[in-house]
Amino acid sequence: MNGVGFSPAAMSSLIPFSSSSSSSSWISQKKLVRPKALTRAFTSDPYVLELAETLEESIPSTPSTPLPLHNLRNVASQSLLSTAWPSRRDEPFRFTDLTFIRQSRILPLSHPSAVKILTSHLPPAVYVGPLSALSSSPLLHKVSQFLPHTFPDADLFWSINGIAAPDLTLVYVPENCHLQDPIHFHYTPPQPPTPHPSDTMYLSNPRVLVVLEKGARAHITEDFSSAPGNDNDRYWSNAAFEAVIGEGAKLSHSYIQTQSLRAAHIKWTSVRQESSSAYELTEVSAGGKLGRHNLRIQQLGPDTVTELSSLHLSVGDQTQDLHSTLVLDHPRGYSRQLHKCIVAHSQGQAVFDGNVKVNRYAQQTDAGQLTRSLLLEPRATVNVKPNLQIVADDVKCSHGAAISDLEESQLLYFQARGIDQNTARRVLIFAFGGEVIDKFPSSSIRDRVRSHIKNLLDPSSN
Repeated sequence: MNGVGFSPAAMSSLIPFSSSSSSSSWISQKKLVRPKALTRAFTSDPYVLELAETLEESIPSTPSTPLPLHNLRNVASQSLLSTAWPSRRDEPFRFTDLTFIRQSRILPLSHPSAVKILTSHLPPAVYVGPLSALSSSPLLHKVSQFLPHTFPDADLFWSINGIAAPDLTLVYVPENCHLQDPIHFHYTPPQPPTPHPSDTMYLSNPRVLVVLEKGARAHITEDFSSAPGNDNDRYWSNAAFEAVIGEGAKLSHSYIQTQSLRAAHIKWTSVRQESSSAYELTEVSAGGKLGRHNLRIQQLGPDTVTELSSLHLSVGDQTQDLHSTLVLDHPRGYSRQLHKCIVAHSQGQAVFDGNVKVNRYAQQTDAGQLTRSLLLEPRATVNVKPNLQIVADDVKCSHGAAISDLEESQLLYFQARGIDQNTARRVLIFAFGGEVIDKFPSSSIRDRVRSHIKNLLDPSSN
């Protein structure tokens, strides 16, 4: 198989690693006595230190642990010890309350969370499976250059996943290989033992790395759902998804989050795009007491295309939060971001913090960003901050934001045609979200998501 062949810009964003034992972090050296003064120098937050130790003890390092995974844990542990638990005094979490997680007893799973990998026939050179199964194969060496990976706005939850992921699921597609069938990851939440203390939250840390070589194409679906009949289970899903998209390659990414309304779902998506590559994300998030998606995309070459579409829905005492960053550093980049949210409960909340950075050499960039919010209850809350940072001088960029209830003129249009107001409201609300749902490439996913959203917004229709 040919090498990935990524540019120096892509490689410069990687963290170098060493196979020597001296690279081990403080908390990965269980037999080493940790000096208290040095521990305090790393972090002033004893809660984070205790959590770090719990995470480290849950994932014992063995000689068979792949070196890239070992180094990922080391880098994550060092970052974790220098990071305090975020509070609402921190700007990225200003509108996001994490108190119910911190007040819980966190018990990490010591084995990979249940995930079904659904796909049809794969070409022989394609690999989809755990990193640990590669042993010392050439493919393991090939993908090791992409781990560990960090970036300026990586936070505590990225580090928690890095240190506590029992394994990593790798998707590798070689040069010019076009996958006809989608790869579907179906995640089910951890099943706590019965009985268990009410303040306990079981923590799972699924992690995926996608490597598409030059000219490759793939469609990946991530589906996070609650177990049937367990919509009130209490747990914490802390997922990470990384993608490295080679020159001229294309990744279509579908992400669906419909977890328990008492759960915490925090997810990081980090994408690096080479020249002339394309990344398309379609997201629907309607589950969790807290659903937060941290999305970071970096265009590492010219003529790169990024399209992002998301729909967030709060039908209860929920917070749906999207923090996105798109960094353009090269000429003729193209991006479109559409964010929509529906808040249908007086204690519901939606948060959008969208950042598009058009740097000096990103001339002739065409970037557009639009966020639209629908508030269906008087005390419902939405906090949006679309943000364009432009340094280049030859660009076409725009952004916009709209927050409202349904317009009276739209309702009157239906009533003038003999359609009652309640029916008209349902039709308009479904149509508002349908613009995003229609972007899912799979018709079966579109139908399932439509049905789920309809049931959430109109339980009487069940």
